[in-house]
Amino acid sequence: MNQRLLRIATEVLQRPYPYSSGHVATGPHDTDITPQRLHPAFHGALDWHSSVHMQWSLVQLLGEDAGATRDPDSDAYAVGAGLPVPDQWVEAQVARQLLDERLTPANLAVEAAYLRERPGFERPYGWAWAALLGAAVREHPQWSRAMAPLLEVIADHVLAWLPRQAYPIRHGKHQNDAFGLLLLHRAFGELGRVDVTQAVAARAVDWFGDDGPAATADEPSGSDFLSPALTEAVLMQAVLGLDFAAWLEHFLPGLGEGAHAHLLEPPTVLDPTDGQGAHLLGLALSRAWQLRALARSLPGVRAGILLQSADRQVDAVLPHVTEGDFMATHWLVSFLLLAERWQV
Repeated sequence: MNQRLLRIATEVLQRPYPYSSGHVATGPHDTDITPQRLHPAFHGALDWHSSVHMQWSLVQLLGEDAGATRDPDSDAYAVGAGLPVPDQWVEAQVARQLLDERLTPANLAVEAAYLRERPGFERPYGWAWAALLGAAVREHPQWSRAMAPLLEVIADHVLAWLPRQAYPIRHGKHQNDAFGLLLLHRAFGELGRVDVTQAVAARAVDWFGDDGPAATADEPSGSDFLSPALTEAVLMQAVLGLDFAAWLEHFLPGLGEGAHAHLLEPPTVLDPTDGQGAHLLGLALSRAWQLRALARSLPGVRAGILLQSADRQVDAVLPHVTEGDFMATHWLVSFLLLAERWQV
């Protein structure tokens, strides 16, 4: 499976079009949206944020060897050794080369300057994924040094933004603030930025601490890829510590005992080739990830029901992750990895 996921991630990252820029022109001189010029590090995979989190996916799939350079003299399967080269080795080499080409100081300087000049760009979804990518490469000196200026801009933006926004955005798409805060809290925690994690945790409690019971009957909307209720719950799990169990019982009473049962069944997807409809494929994966996380905070039988639901939701979507339409494949690898490998 790793090989297939590496292949699809590298393929979509190398596909320049279709392209959705999200660029707000500041004047007639600022209308060139050529992907590689506008975003030399984060182009391909349809849009900026998908390019970021598909590169995060490559780092996750490469694991501890993500930043390693393979010495052909020490490898019996090296190119030129006269022996077959395993496909998996080739896929890994292609992925590492792509990251080497994208995550350079020059490319990331352009990205940092772009975000510095446009503090509303990709807030908070793209910020969160970029911070998570920065955290993922922190043990790889070349990529980590290149990412550092961008991470500083994002940290500054987060600290400036949180005090200025009175209410959270709660819908199930990119601007969902609970999702952004969850990833930012994880990423900047791993990066050692206590100032950012404390600000994120405090805002999470301000925005969501008194919520509940959650009204989940109207989930999902037609193009959600996040469950507002489950996403909020997993954020609070990350920031509340020992107080979370009581909060969860108030917010989602009866979860795993029959209540909120529609959240436990895979969403219906009528047209997976439609970009908005394909969001519902991601919803199944994000639900699976979050149900597995919440199961850790529930007693045995209830936890088991959530885990069974997570398995069903992943199984329902898995064929679309690598074999589906581009509107699904350009981003779903990342959400599969959240569901299968990533614990908050």
